[in-house]
Amino acid sequence: MRHNEGHFGHRAGWLRASVLGANDGIISTAALLLGVAAASATRNSILTAGFAGLVAGAVSMALGEYVSVSSQRDSERSDIAKETWELAHQADHELEELTAIYAAKGLSQQLAAEVAVQLTEHDALEAHLRDELGISRDQLARPFQAAWSSALAFSVGASLPLVAAVVGSPSTRIPFIVSFTVVALVILGYVGARAGGASPARAIVRVVTGGALAMGATSAVGWLFGSVIL
Repeated sequence: MRHNEGHFGHRAGWLRASVLGANDGIISTAALLLGVAAASATRNSILTAGFAGLVAGAVSMALGEYVSVSSQRDSERSDIAKETWELAHQADHELEELTAIYAAKGLSQQLAAEVAVQLTEHDALEAHLRDELGISRDQLARPFQAAWSSALAFSVGASLPLVAAVVGSPSTRIPFIVSFTVVALVILGYVGARAGGASPARAIVRVVTGGALAMGATSAVGWLFGSVIL
């Protein structure tokens, strides 16, 4: 019988990538725009910097996730190959190993041995991958999926402060960017927390505080450098 209890752990992978990508897109682009705007740059210069930051960030996120997840997938495949060889050449040892795993989980030695034998007869490799290594042949890491989803999340996040830079006038551009960014971070914190079953208030405070610090730092750098150059 299939149980349908609602848990959130299975969402950890895609949720982490989506929240990280969107958060990075919002904060890095907003901080870049504010740094350039604080240096009294023209509208065209600000938008050029923003779009360049969006493209560079999306590509960087995609490549970073692809390399990272590819390494994870290579490691998983190596473990599968090693376990396959051991089952073919050290079957008795592998059965003892599986028995010890179930005994360590609280089963009696006799019951652990019976479970190990039955699971080995059903699908020995799957049993070892699942209970010894914690992986599944059907759920290996997906580099391309991680790459495009991270790039997409970054691009969506980065577009929000860019919209503020487009609609804002020279006198309202900085307040618009800050306002749009804070609202976007509040929404991101709330959605991410709800999707993960966590407290929205804590997540919102965390992302907004981090974003405010980043925007403040880059604004100060832009103002200082702009003053020196001018």
